[in-house]
Amino acid sequence: MKKFLGVFLVVLLLPSIVANGQTDSLAHQDSMDIVMLEAYESKIAAIEKQRLEDSLMRAALERQINSLKTTDNLRKEELQAQLDEIASRESNRLSLKMSQIDSLRKNTKGYPVLGVMGDTLFTVYTKIGASRPKERAENISKKIKELYDDDFLVLDSIKVIAEENLADIVYNETILMSVSEMDGLWNDTSIRALADQYKDEVKASILQARKDNSFVTILIRIGLVILSISGTWLVIWLVGKGHRRLLKFIAARKDDWLKDLSYKDYTFLSAYQEFKFIIFISRFLKWVIYALVLYIALPLVLSVFPFTRGWSYQLFDLIWSPFKAIFISVVEFLPDLFSILAIYLVMRYVIKFVSYIFDEIANEKLVITGFHTDWAKPTYNIVRFLLYAFTFVMIFPHLPGSDSPAFKGVSVFIGILFSLGSSSAISNMIAGLVITYMRPFKIGDRIRLGDTSGDVVEKTLLVTRLKTIKNEEITIPNSAILTGNTINYSSYSKNEGLIIHTSVTIGYDVPWQLMYETLIEAALRTDLVMKEPKPFVLQTSLDDFYVAYQLNAYTQEASKQALIYSNLHQNIQDVCNEKGVEILSPHYRAQRDGNSTTIPSDYLPKDYQAPPFNVNIKKEKPE
Repeated sequence: MKKFLGVFLVVLLLPSIVANGQTDSLAHQDSMDIVMLEAYESKIAAIEKQRLEDSLMRAALERQINSLKTTDNLRKEELQAQLDEIASRESNRLSLKMSQIDSLRKNTKGYPVLGVMGDTLFTVYTKIGASRPKERAENISKKIKELYDDDFLVLDSIKVIAEENLADIVYNETILMSVSEMDGLWNDTSIRALADQYKDEVKASILQARKDNSFVTILIRIGLVILSISGTWLVIWLVGKGHRRLLKFIAARKDDWLKDLSYKDYTFLSAYQEFKFIIFISRFLKWVIYALVLYIALPLVLSVFPFTRGWSYQLFDLIWSPFKAIFISVVEFLPDLFSILAIYLVMRYVIKFVSYIFDEIANEKLVITGFHTDWAKPTYNIVRFLLYAFTFVMIFPHLPGSDSPAFKGVSVFIGILFSLGSSSAISNMIAGLVITYMRPFKIGDRIRLGDTSGDVVEKTLLVTRLKTIKNEEITIPNSAILTGNTINYSSYSKNEGLIIHTSVTIGYDVPWQLMYETLIEAALRTDLVMKEPKPFVLQTSLDDFYVAYQLNAYTQEASKQALIYSNLHQNIQDVCNEKGVEILSPHYRAQRDGNSTTIPSDYLPKDYQAPPFNVNIKKEKPE
């Protein structure tokens, strides 16, 4: 219970601390108002000078009109026209004063006139004579207090005495305050109506103060304070007792209510952790209720006595002012919100229409000369991004706080971070766009980038991913692709066929016609090699020990080159062996006599025997 009393006392002191802070801010506001009022008064002084001159001129003109004879109508009309011009200037003078007041009202709060109990009766914005608004407010408050202290005060003796441009609120011979034309303009009413209103407020304030300070009223208020404190203590006690019973009730049934929260073999929350979480939530809610009870009770207690009523209002303003400001901001934001929704809906259907157009192009239903179908999706993504950017540009001015310096500073900071940290990403994106419209390859093509070969499985603005024949995924930045060479094996494979080629070196002892026939037959035996166009052979070089033959064959399966090459090499060996052609390594040497052939035994006759060594010695006869 001591903790609650301590919190209660701290919160009691809080309004005074806030009031001190507000006093400092008001002092700063005073200095601002003085500067603004001085500029305002200089403008009003010029207007009043003109008014005085016009009043003197009007009086002179009226005297001249009265002194003229009844037959001098032309002169009377001239003088009357001058009077009408002065009246027009008088109307313009009031309008000019009103415009000056409107511009000043936005930044000026004025100075409150306080009643006997410290309550604000009305606010003073202008000066009269040498008395500034602050001095006027203080003097009026002081005179109201003096009236209250007068034991013989007769409230009905407080009256209003009005003149042309001024009205005085007086009590016997004492002038409580004067109401000027400027006061009426500030409050958008006439001088007499404003003076009557101020008079009634002063009388009501004194009457209420006498009633509030009676002995019976004080006793009733003391009783209300005791009752409020007792009620607050009772509510806090009930909440604490109810919380303890709730915890006991949950603890008694936790085994039945709480189960482990798990998925397969993984437990997200155990029953014990759920119980601890419930205890935490219940304690948090308990303290929230304590805070709400104290927040409601303190203003009630402070509002009982008039001299603490101001603290009550300040305490309410601490919480409700932010919520009120948020609510007002939300209401004021509604027109902008509707504008944002309208922009969003319009751009949403524009993007849908653009998507429909590019889908028609991608499906080859809409044909545009020079625009390839594989450009449809990336071009749509670019157009969609530009439309989103345009939408954001239109929506941005309608966002709350978009014109604040903090918002602009954060935007600039994010822009600098993006520009400094994403240079490589931007270069890859630009390279991705260039590659898209260069069309060096598409998804599914077998390509070669540098030393890497594989099928294109993904192509984005930043990277391109290849899948090799070993099921390896290789990621290559687009900027590296743009600066290197790209070989596409699939571009012409479906229509004209991809030419695969391999080289064989054969000695000069084998006729080239036989080799052409052998290599072409090997190619025709190979699966996935096209029969038309027919394979062909090229002699690429005549070296010291052999002839280099290049076999070329067409295939439509660019992604199966490894398998085709393997089968082709097998068939070359088989056909060469069948035709008795030895495939020798470039510098292979053999002594033919006494050595077996390099052809496998499966391709040799069953009675084949290695030839014997043949040594011929020829003896020359002497002459």
